[in-house]
Amino acid sequence: MSGGRNAVLVLQDGTTIRGKGFGASAISQGELVFNTSMMGYEEALTDPSYAGQLLLMTYPLLGNYGISGKIRESDRIQPSAFVVRELSDDYEHRDAKSSLDAFLKEHGVPGICGIDTRFVVRHIRDKGVMPAILAVSDKDSDKEIDTKKLLERLEFDYSSIDFVSKVTTKKPLVFDNGRADTGKKKRVVLIDFGVKMGIIRELVARGAEVHVLPSFSSADDVKALEPDGILLSNGPGDPSLLTDAHRMIRSLGGREPIFGICLGHQLLAHAFGGDTYKLKFGHRGSNHAVLDLLRNRVSITTQNHGFAVGKMPEGFELTHKNVNDGTVEGMRNAAKGIFSVQYHPEAAPGPRDSRYLFDEFMKMI
Repeated sequence: MSGGRNAVLVLQDGTTIRGKGFGASAISQGELVFNTSMMGYEEALTDPSYAGQLLLMTYPLLGNYGISGKIRESDRIQPSAFVVRELSDDYEHRDAKSSLDAFLKEHGVPGICGIDTRFVVRHIRDKGVMPAILAVSDKDSDKEIDTKKLLERLEFDYSSIDFVSKVTTKKPLVFDNGRADTGKKKRVVLIDFGVKMGIIRELVARGAEVHVLPSFSSADDVKALEPDGILLSNGPGDPSLLTDAHRMIRSLGGREPIFGICLGHQLLAHAFGGDTYKLKFGHRGSNHAVLDLLRNRVSITTQNHGFAVGKMPEGFELTHKNVNDGTVEGMRNAAKGIFSVQYHPEAAPGPRDSRYLFDEFMKMI
């Protein structure tokens, strides 16, 4: 197991866990959350939806297949820190370019290993997600880290911060397959609230010309591109804060087909008179069962969200619900050509049960 430096994780309620540090020597704070996937740590670490959070993986061994750089969902590590039970010193995969430890060091992100992650997860499930702070000492330091000072330093309110503004593109971008198709490509305007590249790849693979706009774009900015369809992406934070986005989405409804994913799904609820609420510990992982009420079948889905739709927006019907807790997982307004899901149909790393939703979107446009 890698990591020889002192490290300590302190939760807001005073719970203190000591372990070994890896990655950067640094102090980071955020909301402590857990992901139940058995693989896909490179995708999770680069998912913008984790901005402002300390990410704990429940699978006990991490780093064994290294970091490839080919499957990243953004250009940097998004969580503030990484928490694992055991970190592999050795990695082996045909695409691996570096170790997990080196990847975190490169991006200045601290990690802790050698701790009982099952205890931490059970604590979060009991008490709910909460702010936490992680400190990793310098490599030459053998001093104990002062946990009292760390707790005094911990000042963090996840729901009061606009993380979308920190992760959205700052300028318009265009993605396509580079081919001179004989037929006219369908133009999709994607509003970037913290998009995973997997979503863009799925659209491009279906022949779309994807125009990515910043989250602060106006309805006029979207209309100027004359889109055939609009996609509202995933992203971090509390959807109730993004009031400008609510107004922008509301003014777009009814013109072109709209597909909302994760945060985009929640923003649609706010835009048309619904609301959202915070879950006790959220849904994060690649093994969440969802019942499709329209097809009467269950899909295993990838999820990463801490909020859920509460009050359904006017004119929308429930299309999907979570098998475990009954929360809203999908909705549609057929008259306006709008549909959305709370989970991630692009998956990354998997499973791929829900990719058909991209096919349906392309048929609509």
